[in-house]
Amino acid sequence: MTNSKVTESTVLSDFDTSAIEWIHFEEDSRFDYPINYSIGILGASPEEGTVDFLGRWAPNAYCHRHRHLGATTSLILEGEQHTVETINGEAVHSVRKAGDYAQKPGGEAHMEYAGAEGSLVFFSMKAVDGKIFEVLANDESVLKATSYEDFVAGTL
Repeated sequence: MTNSKVTESTVLSDFDTSAIEWIHFEEDSRFDYPINYSIGILGASPEEGTVDFLGRWAPNAYCHRHRHLGATTSLILEGEQHTVETINGEAVHSVRKAGDYAQKPGGEAHMEYAGAEGSLVFFSMKAVDGKIFEVLANDESVLKATSYEDFVAGTL
């Protein structure tokens, strides 16, 4: 895993997202936390199994509990991104702020949610065996393995 801090001068503040086609996800009765986020696909390479996208969270809102299956790179562009990972059965909470950059190999179960101002995050993800990530229940059982094609189409 690689974590680093990008200098303030390289962070895109007030990033113009008006030309992006956003796919919005809201409350879901299967989950007991406030889901309110959107993804905007920036680019995809089916041959390589990679996809680059933005994730935008409303203030204090979550995305679905999930597990990335392949390598993932992320850069916090705006706001605060909270991550709660399950490591050796323990919940580990970390807070990343604008400019924080990370590379992870995939495989860990986690939750992501925004701070009080919301957040905007760039992601680059790699599929494994045609799957990009798994949506998980609170007990971390797999509710759905999301294929690369489904993710790019905005279907979780």
